[in-house]
Amino acid sequence: MTARSAFARILSVAIVLLFAASAQALDKVSFATNWRAQAEHGGFYQAVADGTYARYGLDVTILQGGPQLNARLLLAAGKVNFAMGANTIQMFESVQQNVPIVTVASMFQLDPMILMSHPGVGLDRFENLPKATAFIASDMRASTWQWLKQAYGFMDQNMRPYNFNSAPFLADKNSIQQGYLTSEPYAIGREGGFTPNIFLLADYGYDGYSTTIETRADTIAKNPDLVQRFVDASIIGWYNYIYGDNAAANALIKRDNPEMTDGQIAYSIAKMKERGIVDSGDALTQGVGAITDARMKSFFGKMAKAGVVPADLDYQRGYTRRFIGKKVGMELRPK
Repeated sequence: MTARSAFARILSVAIVLLFAASAQALDKVSFATNWRAQAEHGGFYQAVADGTYARYGLDVTILQGGPQLNARLLLAAGKVNFAMGANTIQMFESVQQNVPIVTVASMFQLDPMILMSHPGVGLDRFENLPKATAFIASDMRASTWQWLKQAYGFMDQNMRPYNFNSAPFLADKNSIQQGYLTSEPYAIGREGGFTPNIFLLADYGYDGYSTTIETRADTIAKNPDLVQRFVDASIIGWYNYIYGDNAAANALIKRDNPEMTDGQIAYSIAKMKERGIVDSGDALTQGVGAITDARMKSFFGKMAKAGVVPADLDYQRGYTRRFIGKKVGMELRPK
């Protein structure tokens, strides 16, 4: 063996060992979502697919939610490091129940919760909706529905159970149904053959956050660097998913959830971009993930007035702005 070949072999071994050491150095992190994989989780899958988490020293496993997996229970029990919160009301509930879970970022600046109605039957304006039969799921009945009653005069006698089957809504033209801006209207178009009227509740004062990142209070206290890296990498993942090449992330989504279609994914991404679900409002100046005290105070006041939460709840214990508002990834937004 020549000196040159011996050196080359030593160098190749050193490179292999270096990469092995780097892989071993990655912190293993588990993140539980609140439902089956979908485009609304895309930024997290993007950060896995394009190596952003790895560049931040993280080996992230995404556990998709569903009927058999409750992300927040897993987080509270210490089974996962981070969980996806569906909305701000869940944060209020954690504070009320003294569960030491803290919201550290909000990937959605607008809650995509909507009401839908049939067009051309006298339900084309938001003020027409309180008179309609309303298909509402049980979790919304105890929260958003109470606000709709207090703020806009919706009535319990018009409410019917919504079991995530749109057949009753399709059959009754004088009805409305709850949904998600990025999901149900697409299904209604395919199943019902018409485009429903869409009323984004955020346009009518429902100013809570959605698709949040939550962790335990002891994780923040003991390992704030881990929290910061996960938040930063997730933010970058969302910028790249919304504005960049998201094909690899979508492939991971469909791997985890084979029922997800390309059409639904494309529709969801288009709506997120069209309405600024991820990147609008405070995110435009502070970066994706932004939370402000003013927004939290406003939403809490509305929920307290509607009787959803106690007026004296110390809701500020449920979130921290320590890890956000640093303009991370803003250079990735198209000029």
